[in-house]
Amino acid sequence: MRNLGIKSFLTIAIAAILTASINAQNFAPKGTSGRTIEQQIAKKLRGLTNYSYFDNITYTVNGSVVTLYGKVYSLGTIDQAENVVEDIDGVSSVINKIEMLPPSPFDDRIRREAIRLFASRGPAQYFNENNPDVRIIVDRGRITLEGNVSRKADSDLLNVLANSITGVFEVTNNLTVSRRSDR
Repeated sequence: MRNLGIKSFLTIAIAAILTASINAQNFAPKGTSGRTIEQQIAKKLRGLTNYSYFDNITYTVNGSVVTLYGKVYSLGTIDQAENVVEDIDGVSSVINKIEMLPPSPFDDRIRREAIRLFASRGPAQYFNENNPDVRIIVDRGRITLEGNVSRKADSDLLNVLANSITGVFEVTNNLTVSRRSDR
């Protein structure tokens, strides 16, 4: 009789634990699909309409506050980035510190030359139009290379090619060398 009582108690306890864990899963924030806020932000930013290889946006997350940084060339990208990040569940506010690059025919010529040179003589695989791995920021005759490459030799080659463009005052190579896991 005593064993029957213990077995009944264990059965009820196990059922209660299983029910509690199922209910806890139902209270996960909607729309997250198991993704962290950082992963959702990265996906939303990659999907921006005008986000090109001449724009670079980074971010930090502090609790539910997201701060956006970077420089963009494409019109409307600053507001669009802020709007898509604000719509993410779990984000309470967005601090937008993205800068708009000044319009300049001189910088536009450098941009055109850089992408032409990188595509023809460099590792062109990093310049996919939808989601480029490398970003070319041109600001007042200065080029900053941002992003990710898979080999140090690719980083070095892009740096050499950028330095060979007529009219470039300075090149800053911020490329990181690592394999991308989200391809």
